[in-house]
Amino acid sequence: MTDELDLVGALDSAEPLRPEAYQRARAVLRAAMADPGTVRPLGATSTQDTIMEATSTMETTTATRDYESSPAPQRRRRIGIAGRLGIGAGVGVAAAAAVVAVVLNSSAPVGVGAGTDSSAAAPGSTSVDGTAERAPLMTLAGSIKTVAPATGDAWLVKATQVHGTKTMQVVYTLYTDSHAIYTGNSVRDIKRAIARDQDQMTDGGYAPLLRAAVAAADSSPTDGRTQMLKAAKDPLVGLDPAAQKAVWDKRQADAQVIIKQKGGDAAPKPYSPQAVQRHFDNALWTYSTQALSAGEGNRRVRAGVLRLLSTISAVSVTDSTTNGKATLTITAGPEVFGGEGSEVLTIDATTGMLVEGVSTVPGLPRAATTYESSRVTEADL
Repeated sequence: MTDELDLVGALDSAEPLRPEAYQRARAVLRAAMADPGTVRPLGATSTQDTIMEATSTMETTTATRDYESSPAPQRRRRIGIAGRLGIGAGVGVAAAAAVVAVVLNSSAPVGVGAGTDSSAAAPGSTSVDGTAERAPLMTLAGSIKTVAPATGDAWLVKATQVHGTKTMQVVYTLYTDSHAIYTGNSVRDIKRAIARDQDQMTDGGYAPLLRAAVAAADSSPTDGRTQMLKAAKDPLVGLDPAAQKAVWDKRQADAQVIIKQKGGDAAPKPYSPQAVQRHFDNALWTYSTQALSAGEGNRRVRAGVLRLLSTISAVSVTDSTTNGKATLTITAGPEVFGGEGSEVLTIDATTGMLVEGVSTVPGLPRAATTYESSRVTEADL
């Protein structure tokens, strides 16, 4: 089977890719394996459109897996520093090629379901299912939202991404308490980005998701979910059942045309309130964890994301210990991803900072990103 590592690895002339780029390329493959009928190859009309389409599509591919065929997000994002750091056309081309290969060659069964869903929510709702099992997320969110760190004025995070046994790369990110974000392959790169005023909060593509996460820190759970899905341009949120069904059915029909053109065979998924609820949960996990990865140094982003994740019924939370420190392990099981694979986040039980993120997909190497976070003073870098 074609592997996203082979395709991305072939991009010798491309600039280094951030961990999020690998995650999104992997999510494209996961979507194809879980439900080949919903995969749509990336399109392009110009170099800039290629970059924006690739970034936008890969940001929503986990949501694509059980849709459910929702339309791709609109081309709304500026490129800026994110593009210069590798979230661009090269990744999109590689991911698109991988999707076609998996659609045509995967042994995964067609029409893999997302399992049973007891939700009785109305289709237009983004209702929540808060239970005692996920209460630790709400408790931690309340703590980190109100308690500021005692030292330093920024978080420095070193992220090391490994696929299987291969280290893909190491990326450094500085999150200042004034909410600027600077990224590079070293601390030296970060200092250069600061000097050039390359703040990803203004030049990057994640600002809408980060704003939604901040808002979720103070919103009701239901309102927080809705704001995040609207920030991500989810095509089903806010629609009445009839309008949702029309969008759903059109995307399924469009997907069928493309799959048949590529020689694939996948049955369309029928519209139902339960399927829409699974879509919302899936999309919420995708966009919320992207916001966390992009802006974890902002304590209100962390608080908002934890509150959002606590609303997903298929998410479980357990106490854990990592390197001698108390942590929380947050698991999104196969129900969130159309019945295929899982994602696990480990966060510090006091600060909420990421410690590790692991993605498992049948037929692909295990992907893990470890995070080393420390408080620093920006002027002393």
